[in-house]
Parts: sequence; C-alpha cells; structure tokens
Amino acid sequence: MIGRLAGQLAEKNPPQILLDCHGVGYEVDVPMSTFYQLPALGEQVTLLTHFVVREDAQVLYGFASAPEREAFRQLIRISGVGPRTALAVLSGMSVAELGQAVTAQAAGRLVKVPGIGKKTAERLLLELKGKLGADLGPAATPVDDTQNDILQALLALGYNDREAAAALKALPAEVGVSEGIKLALRALAK
Repeated sequence: MIGRLAGQLAEKNPPQILLDCHGVGYEVDVPMSTFYQLPALGEQVTLLTHFVVREDAQVLYGFASAPEREAFRQLIRISGVGPRTALAVLSGMSVAELGQAVTAQAAGRLVKVPGIGKKTAERLLLELKGKLGADLGPAATPVDDTQNDILQALLALGYNDREAAAALKALPAEVGVSEGIKLALRALAK
C-alpha cells in the first residue's frame, strides 16, 4: 500500500524514526543497518517501506535499499518469523552477510542475532535456500566446504563475522582446513 516515503527526518529513537512528509508524521521502524545510514535531524530522507496491518496495529517498516526490503519480505514469509524478528536479523547482519550465511548454510552466524535460536536459524536457512543467497550478486560469493569449516572454526573461537571473513580472503585458494585455520589465526594475530 505505502511503498516509499520521502520527507524530513523529525526524530530518531532506535529502531523507530519519525518522518515528516508534508506535515504528516509517519512513525517508521527501521533496521539498525538503515538507522546508521540516516542523515542528521531536519535533513531529507527517502525510504522504501513495507506496511503491515494486524488486528491490533498498523506498522510501517522502512529500508534504505531495495535488497534490504526484499530480504525483510522473504524473512516474514517464513512461518514463525514476524516483522520484529526480521528486523532483528537485518539489524544484526547485512543483506550480503545473510546471503552468504544462506549460501553456506551457516546457522552459527544467525544464532549470534539476538532472539534467534538454533532451531529458528536452521529453519531460516532451509526456507531461504535458493531464494536469498543466489540473487545477491558478487557480494555473496559461494563459499566452499573448506572455507566454511575454517569460518566456523574462527567464529567458534570468538572472532566476529568481519574479522573471520577478512582472514578468509587472505588465505591461498587451495588451502586445507587445518592449515587454513593456522594461517587465519596468524593473520588475525597481527
């Protein structure tokens, strides 16, 4: 129904903003990835939106980019995943990172998002397989089993997604799992 809003940013109260569109103030819930891209108060902003009507509320969700909105729509189509959970996922990881997790079927990355348990993460990966990971273009390069095993080991050791991904990029192409973990740990120690 409401696909896009353009107006002046009136308030910022994470995860909600107030967007003044020609005298009408719209309360819009946004993921933190969009929130961090917002300009200063009083500046113009344009958001793509998704309007949810429930029996007890009407809520408008806003997104800085079309892939973010599409990922949100894919997430809320999954049984048991509502808009709040979808916002939490998009706040905890970028669309590209979500696509990589889906492609690699890496539940460990989703479990780090607050409110996502192991079973929910596995269900998300199963439902999104073939829908999200494939259509993200070059940002979501497929990860082979060796790289996935190295990535999971680094995540289990307490490194975050960005550190682990950076260490993976520095590895030679045909490295084994154990040697890859050693090389990645050396790179991370520097």
